[in-house]
Amino acid sequence: MLTNEELKKIYCGALYFEETEDGYLKANQYTKPQMEYFEKAFLMWFERCDASSAKTIEFTTEASKVSFDYKLIWKCSEDSIELVVDGLATEIVYLKGLDMEGSISWNLPEGKKNVTIYLPADATILVKNFDIDAAYEPIPKNEKVLWLGDSITQGYGPLRSSQTYVSVANRILNYDILNQGIGGYVYDKKSLMKMEGYNPDKIIVALGTNQYGDENAPQVVEEYYDTLIGIYGEDIPILCITPLWRGDSEDGLPTLIRFCEDIKRIVSKYKNIRVVEGFKLVPHLEEYYLDNLHPNCLGTEVYGRNLVEEIRKIGF
Repeated sequence: MLTNEELKKIYCGALYFEETEDGYLKANQYTKPQMEYFEKAFLMWFERCDASSAKTIEFTTEASKVSFDYKLIWKCSEDSIELVVDGLATEIVYLKGLDMEGSISWNLPEGKKNVTIYLPADATILVKNFDIDAAYEPIPKNEKVLWLGDSITQGYGPLRSSQTYVSVANRILNYDILNQGIGGYVYDKKSLMKMEGYNPDKIIVALGTNQYGDENAPQVVEEYYDTLIGIYGEDIPILCITPLWRGDSEDGLPTLIRFCEDIKRIVSKYKNIRVVEGFKLVPHLEEYYLDNLHPNCLGTEVYGRNLVEEIRKIGF
């Protein structure tokens, strides 16, 4: 059985860890000052900034079994805890009907394989007593990437933790990611704070769909990128993904399209920012969306793969 210190070495997506009095390991992706800001600003943001978004446990092994104890201390939409072996979803435990505290045990296929356990995107899970019945090794990661966004980036829509667009894209890109996506979030410069000890190699920003109708939205976008670059410098590569198509308000589409053009115009003045147009990433058909706003499993699969193609095309 792994100690919590050993578990940290294969636990991906955390800025830092805390251990509870009863021995559970809690992974956090925001600093305490950031979380204090969210608590004062909007309860929805505060709840979701504590979720286990894009957190994974990853290792290579010849083991035949893996198990762990869990505790859910908050949940919103009911997505899943998933086992993926060599890129293929193998076991899915849906949060619907799952006890708030318990144990999970999975048998693994024979031979050496890469194992990834996806933790819930819209719930907060604690883990302890993690056990692998054979030797294991951490999976090496590529660049360290800070991912900023709203509910789509956090992972709402597919209702499957391994099928968020970030998860889909990162199975290919293998970034060492810190996902700071929050449901309902907007371009808000006040949440951008220096995170001591954390220096990403790249930053991806996917925001805007929650504020495209605001009169001062362009000014807020510019202030956000000024603040972001003020913290991380003018040389760090930043990728701006403009908002996706949304079919929940046809009357609002012209405004959304103009806002996307505003974003492209604003970021064009920064030498270190590249743009990917969100309207080109997911088909404009309701079959690809949960609610004509958040992409479903089909939509996130297409989104993630198309995003990878764009990243490779522009050399980000």
